[in-house]
Amino acid sequence: MGTYIIRRLLLLIPTLFMVTLMVFLLVRFIPGSVLDLMVADMSAAAGLGQDYDIDELKHVLGMDIPIFVQYGNWLAKAVRGDLGESLWTRLPIVPQLVQRLPVSFELGLIAMVTAMIIALPIGIVSAIRQDTFLDYGGRSIAILAISLPGFWIATIVVVYGSIVFGYSPSVEYIPFTRDPVGNLRQFILPGLIQGALLSGATMRMTRTMMLEVLRQDYIRTGWAKGLNERTVIFRHALKNALIPVVTIVGGMVGLMIGGSVVMESIFALPGMGRYLIEALNRRDYPIISGINVIVAAFVIGANLLVDIAYGWLDPRVKYN
Repeated sequence: MGTYIIRRLLLLIPTLFMVTLMVFLLVRFIPGSVLDLMVADMSAAAGLGQDYDIDELKHVLGMDIPIFVQYGNWLAKAVRGDLGESLWTRLPIVPQLVQRLPVSFELGLIAMVTAMIIALPIGIVSAIRQDTFLDYGGRSIAILAISLPGFWIATIVVVYGSIVFGYSPSVEYIPFTRDPVGNLRQFILPGLIQGALLSGATMRMTRTMMLEVLRQDYIRTGWAKGLNERTVIFRHALKNALIPVVTIVGGMVGLMIGGSVVMESIFALPGMGRYLIEALNRRDYPIISGINVIVAAFVIGANLLVDIAYGWLDPRVKYN
């Protein structure tokens, strides 16, 4: 186990290096240059007819040197924990990310807990009551959760909530330390919507794996020995059925760290997802690169934890 973990940790280095290289280069191929946007913005502020020196602006932004030299300089700083400055505000990026990360983490945590609370019971019941009314109902709920677009559901909730109940999302973020009740009130609705939509895939996977495990010989032996249904399901079947489900949960870490662009935008939450979409609109390359690298690092780390969890869930899994 220890050797396996060390080897995986060492593999993180080249993986993260490739991620940083791809992100740094690909964001610069986004149509529309930050230089054009800045010139248009400054021209609109100063009035028509004002000319600006593009070469001077490139020099100020550090974009007048070869792209791979820019990447080397950025990577050298990133290794030391400095992700650079915003091209527009010239503010350091790391403090901005530190402020926004708890917002996305709280939203993602509520969504994940909601998804598990919905998906696991329905998936288990659908499997043990296969081809019954409960199974058909659970499968319909799962398909509905997968099919419905999040932006449509969130918009409907906000619009009709405002018309019928007088509800409207708070435009100002309420920190948990200042007002816990107000903070939860602000996060609970987007978290529940996001979690309900995430539950569909987990629900179907839970049902599929439970059906597969329930057909195994050791489960039949448990039934033959006279074990009750609760013992067979929760003590012997569920643990082995959860392996692919844990993989799906590990993939949700990106949501917890990277945030949800849709939910954070509609409900005015200043998280990582909203910060990313703002940076994309303004072609703020350092912010885009920094957020993607952080999300990639957390996702890679989550995948390592998922792989380690396999051995706990299934003793047959060996680490070489």
